[in-house]
Amino acid sequence: MDASALLAFAIRFIGVAAATYLGLLAVTFFIGRVIPIDPVLAVLGDRAPASVVERTRREMGLDLPLVQQFYLYLKSVLAGDFGRSVLTTNPVMDDIRRVFPATIELATLGTLIGSVLGIPLGVLAAVKRNSIADQIVRVVGLIGYSVPIFWLGLLSLLLFYAKLQWVGFPGRIDVAYEYSFVPLTGFYLVDAAAQRQWEVFYDVLRHILLPASLLGYVSLAYVSRMTRSFVLNELTQEYIVAARAKGLSEARIIWRHALRNAAVPLVTVVALSYAGLLEGSVLTETVFSWPGIGLYITNSLQNADMNAVLGGTVVIGSVFIAINLISDLLYRLLDPRTNAQ
Repeated sequence: MDASALLAFAIRFIGVAAATYLGLLAVTFFIGRVIPIDPVLAVLGDRAPASVVERTRREMGLDLPLVQQFYLYLKSVLAGDFGRSVLTTNPVMDDIRRVFPATIELATLGTLIGSVLGIPLGVLAAVKRNSIADQIVRVVGLIGYSVPIFWLGLLSLLLFYAKLQWVGFPGRIDVAYEYSFVPLTGFYLVDAAAQRQWEVFYDVLRHILLPASLLGYVSLAYVSRMTRSFVLNELTQEYIVAARAKGLSEARIIWRHALRNAAVPLVTVVALSYAGLLEGSVLTETVFSWPGIGLYITNSLQNADMNAVLGGTVVIGSVFIAINLISDLLYRLLDPRTNAQ
């Protein structure tokens, strides 16, 4: 890619990112205005005097035209200010910094599980097309798509926690370590390992394993299906016929050639799966009492804390946009053919 093409791509990349983010802010702002929850009453309560309500409404800028309100909202969000949470009385951004690492840790482990298992299963299904192995992989993926995740979560808690007691109680860490363990980064597994507190590490692992496996199963269903599709497409290409004609082993053809070429679009698939787990972990965090941003948004919505709801939504949407754009950039870097389009 020459300098002019690189500059054009950079300008287009930044323009798409800015337009998408502006659209996200517009959608969240107007949703916050049309839902039947008065932010003033959420702050003051429904027994506040009318004079206090009107004064607070003016102080919050809610008496201004919608366009002007959106401008003020846009300016505050770009400055990292989402207001204060009614539920915690803290700045919303401080709350998000506190809870978001839990969601990242959970989604990252779930994506690793889904990718490590899903890619080999997808390759197996492609190589053994229409066989019993292929049918099993496809049924496993279909169940992952079809069954509600909260139902799987409740069943897994009943089996693995209540009956077998293989995993820890819902939550992120046992109460015996909650006040003695001091996290450094907010990623408990990393912090416990860095501080060599192996008892805490094992306890955190027992708590995260079940919800991460559940998210990993959802990721596996998507990754395995897409891997099967990509590998099947590669196995029909002429270079595979040429490789077989040269006498290369079937394992070498599949893993060194077909999967290597299929890995380019798989980068996008895994990235989007990861973003999907980040923004779709609300039900999982609610079922497992996982103190991440999904549970934070759920509790805030139940308490009409719209600053927290909109702030969390914007942050998750921003991460989704960033991952989507980065995966598109990686796709272009790994496959130079797309640069000509």
